Amino acid sequence: MSNLTQEQIDRVARLVIGRLQSRSAGVSSEVPPSGAASSGVSPGNGIFPTIDAAVEATRKAHLQFMQMTLARRNEIIANIRRRMLEHAEDLAKRAHEETGLGRVADKIVKNKLVIEKTPGTEMLTPTAYSGDRGLTLVELAPYGVIGSVTPVTNPTSSIICNTIGMVAAGNGVVFNVHPGAKNVSIYNIRLLNQAITEAGGPPNLVTTLVNPTVESANELMHHPGVRLLVVTGGSGVVKAAMASGKRAICAGPGNPPVVVDETADIDQAAKNIVRGASMDNNIICVDEKEVLVVSKVADLLIAAMQRHGAVLLTRGQFMQLEPIIFSAPLQPRQQTPVNKALIGKDVQVILSKIGMKIPKDVRLAIVEVEEDHPLLWTEQMMPVLPILRVSSADRAIDLAKEMEHGYGHTAVMYSKNLDNLSRMAREMNCSIFVKNGPSVAGLGYGGEGYCSFSIASPTGEGLTNPRSFSRERRCVLVDHFRIV
Repeated sequence: MSNLTQEQIDRVARLVIGRLQSRSAGVSSEVPPSGAASSGVSPGNGIFPTIDAAVEATRKAHLQFMQMTLARRNEIIANIRRRMLEHAEDLAKRAHEETGLGRVADKIVKNKLVIEKTPGTEMLTPTAYSGDRGLTLVELAPYGVIGSVTPVTNPTSSIICNTIGMVAAGNGVVFNVHPGAKNVSIYNIRLLNQAITEAGGPPNLVTTLVNPTVESANELMHHPGVRLLVVTGGSGVVKAAMASGKRAICAGPGNPPVVVDETADIDQAAKNIVRGASMDNNIICVDEKEVLVVSKVADLLIAAMQRHGAVLLTRGQFMQLEPIIFSAPLQPRQQTPVNKALIGKDVQVILSKIGMKIPKDVRLAIVEVEEDHPLLWTEQMMPVLPILRVSSADRAIDLAKEMEHGYGHTAVMYSKNLDNLSRMAREMNCSIFVKNGPSVAGLGYGGEGYCSFSIASPTGEGLTNPRSFSRERRCVLVDHFRIV
């Protein structure tokens, strides 16, 4: 990307950051004109009319923040957690109302997860080297002002998670929020500013725009006052960020496969897959997108998934559904555009399009497909899960690697065979590999470890944390302070 001209970069940004401007129901649609009317949101309390104003306010806030003690920083982060927990349910409801995506109950889970399990300053452990020639101390310092682009799929959880991690590292952040979730995002950022100032922090440490646009996202990426970019979105916005000339931490798309072999605990696998693939109606990037099961246990798995709340579509029903969930002709083994209006909708809404009425407690539709069907190869982001029978675990792993498209994002396997588990872990080479559990266990939900909603597979950081938003600084004292 380094050979692109500025004009080409701007053109790329306008085309691919359409994801940022898409209609609330669609993650990949074209953006409205840059002159679109603002929502009428008034500036103040972290909200600014321009990128220049937001960056300058955050720069000043960061300088004040750096004069404060680490103890005060911890108090600020603790108050952010406390205040966000108080508003977790309200934020989830507002996000669902504005975007129309996912499930309120699951959005509450996501909010609480990032509030409670996003790490803070405890990750910023200094390192010391002592020897005959003296002492070297390595500490982690902030970048300053970070520019962050957030998605419509996880608007509040991404903003809360990034804020905790970035502030813990000592940074300020300017968000270019997704226009499809603009109102809830602005409300969220106002709450964050209140929590920060309430605990003695500076105003405007976290900022955003009254009216985010394609131009404002592009301007943020190229603004000289922004030291680091943290971008969550599709492959297009990732490429645009990486072409900016700045250091970019990019969380891109995923198409997480699930492999179930003949040694797996089938009932547990079925329960976890149904819960995971239906989590927030499949709009989370780590959610299970396709299942590859060894033929020997395929019937058992499908029956168990039905017992755990999935509805099995017949071939005839799925043939009716195909032209409804896809917005372009089907191409074998190819990613095919999906109907944006159905992304993140409840399975009841989707199946009603073909006249099916199913109970409210059903969370997921499942369907058997052939190897070439595009539903296996497409990040569908709706609770319609394809299942493929395969001859062996090795064949399943080979296909899973192809279907994941090399994103290196997330993969899941259910097995008691250590050789199979080890081979899949190596072959997939993903940021998250979950063994015998739902994919969200890789985010710390039902699994160990910290949480992040910026999973930077394209740029290699994996699950981001305060260390990701820090730079090393080395202080060397020659020939002294070696006390042994």
